Amino acid sequence: MEIRYYGHSAFELETKGRKILIDPFMVSVREYKPDNIYDIFVTHGHSDHLGSAIEISKNTGAPISAVFELAKYCSKQGAKSVDLGLGAWKDYSWGRAILVPAFHSSSAPDGSYAGCPCGVILEIEGKTIYHAGDTSLNSEMKMIGEVYAPDVAMLPIGGRYTMDIEHAVIAAEWLQTSAVIPMHYNTFEAIKVDIEEFKRRIREVGKIPTVLGIGSSIKA
Repeated sequence: MEIRYYGHSAFELETKGRKILIDPFMVSVREYKPDNIYDIFVTHGHSDHLGSAIEISKNTGAPISAVFELAKYCSKQGAKSVDLGLGAWKDYSWGRAILVPAFHSSSAPDGSYAGCPCGVILEIEGKTIYHAGDTSLNSEMKMIGEVYAPDVAMLPIGGRYTMDIEHAVIAAEWLQTSAVIPMHYNTFEAIKVDIEEFKRRIREVGKIPTVLGIGSSIKA
């Protein structure tokens, strides 16, 4: 499996030629051309996470999986959708996924309520990937570590609206993960951080800082 980063909180996971998008806010890769997209996950309704999901769904036929209210909003905009709740696995052609709690807010672009914000855990090729969405540090991460023990965790570090570096380091310990991919940082002035500080502090607790440049990827 390959994990590719497209800036902010946007990722593309590829397994056996099938691609899965998470929070496709493609402001850093405006030339992005969706290809072989099988599924799209959106953690909450804010525009910097919903991003191009509706457009990509309409152009490719790939359904958007999201919490019930957000999925229904996407359907009303002409996209295909899969409505989910928190806490139950859903099978997909490439593996399975489950939504877990995130502590944030959520509204659709028209201001309507978009359901609760979420993180998403995906099981692909025997690996467990956790995308935290926008969230503060919270005790649910201890449960996620105990129950799911993610191999890779994508954690926001930008502060202001989400966890900062200090709290992301604690989250990495609670999650019992080894590899941490930072996200939701340096896109805007309000979430600028020193990425070298993140690398240093995450190494101090025995974790691997997996910092990806825009468009770069890792094998998992």
